[in-house]
Amino acid sequence: MPTPKNVRRIALDLLSGCAAGRYSNLALDAAIKKHSLIPADRGLLTLLVMGVIEKQITLDYYIDKLSALPPGKIEPEIRTILRLGLYQLIFTDRIPDHAAVSETVSLAPRRASGFVNALLRRFLRERDNIALPPRDGNFPEYLSVKYSFPAGLCKRFVGIFGPGRTESLLSAFDKTPGLTLRVNTLRTTREGLLAKFAESGITAAPTDLSPDGVCLDTAPLALLPGFEEGLFFVQDEASQLSVRALGAHPGMTVIDACAAPGSKSFGIALAMQNTGRVLSFDLHESRLPLIDSGADKLGIEIIETTPGDASLPDPALFVSADRVLCDVPCSGYGVMAKKPEIRYKNPADVAGLPEVQYAILDNCSKYLKPGGLLVYSTCTILPEENEEVVGRFLAGYPDFHLSPFTAGALSSDGMITLYPDTHHTDGFFIACMKKGLK
Repeated sequence: MPTPKNVRRIALDLLSGCAAGRYSNLALDAAIKKHSLIPADRGLLTLLVMGVIEKQITLDYYIDKLSALPPGKIEPEIRTILRLGLYQLIFTDRIPDHAAVSETVSLAPRRASGFVNALLRRFLRERDNIALPPRDGNFPEYLSVKYSFPAGLCKRFVGIFGPGRTESLLSAFDKTPGLTLRVNTLRTTREGLLAKFAESGITAAPTDLSPDGVCLDTAPLALLPGFEEGLFFVQDEASQLSVRALGAHPGMTVIDACAAPGSKSFGIALAMQNTGRVLSFDLHESRLPLIDSGADKLGIEIIETTPGDASLPDPALFVSADRVLCDVPCSGYGVMAKKPEIRYKNPADVAGLPEVQYAILDNCSKYLKPGGLLVYSTCTILPEENEEVVGRFLAGYPDFHLSPFTAGALSSDGMITLYPDTHHTDGFFIACMKKGLK
């Protein structure tokens, strides 16, 4: 059984791997399985790894303020160790200060242990005197340090949303998200699943907007009652609403153009009461087994998976579908609470996404029958990936128009952005378009 010291060592190894480009959620899952961690240690490991990634900019601000060495002289491994220690001192109340310091110092190589010890103890002495950048000075810098988002991204958001709304959004992205499930209505009801959770002492509640969702504090998924029976699957409330916007009915043919890992295809099949056809495509053939195995577990029989590039035409699909969902690759700036690495993306890496998104929308529109509905969705809040892509598409296709929709408790004139600070969901965009005359 790992001791707390072992958990911190595992956290250090994972953070070093994430700095080299590995996704934290995948690394965490692998480490938990490899080390057979008990629930308490699993929780501590997740807290430390995700917390340090989320708060990296804030932690580095404190390190650079406290260090006797210039920032560039601190080795990457030592900086990561310091981040781990400071995170425990600043952002957790479950770990005593003396334990956080001693366990962090034990992670450092002998040549650096004195430096690590001195910096952490200096923080404990001076913590009340270390000020953040002034709010009324360089506002993006203030936001960057307080909420741990790159200053360039903060400046970009201020330009789009204004100062006050940007701070509200960053504060929402800074909160630890809970877990949202979609009920498998082939096997139970939302009320039935909530009752099953209550019997096991698990506090859960119905989602506010989606009639099919259940929300609860983060918990090990496989330990939830009903998991093995396939009574639910993980899907954010906003994503559930994008499926609702499709208005899929039993007997229809529906295309899910960018389907993996499958939650939207599952939701479509449930809306169709497992009757009809759901054609689920994904560029990466290696991800299709995720959809197949998930469908099997849920008892869904109408999903057909095929590898395919959604931006390239397949003439066999032309004018074949009653509904088409294009949940396109995007920057992910709506899910930064769940995937903290996204905030550190190089803007140049996502600059070309609107062209990819438009190409997918342009191509997949050809698969729709007259009178059918085309839903375009992203998990970002940037207008250039959302309204601007849809506007460009509608300008080039006069036979398509925005179609008002109601999805659960959400109503729209055809296009809406959901925000974590107002809707309490992922940041998410949904546009519903109808093919044919108004």
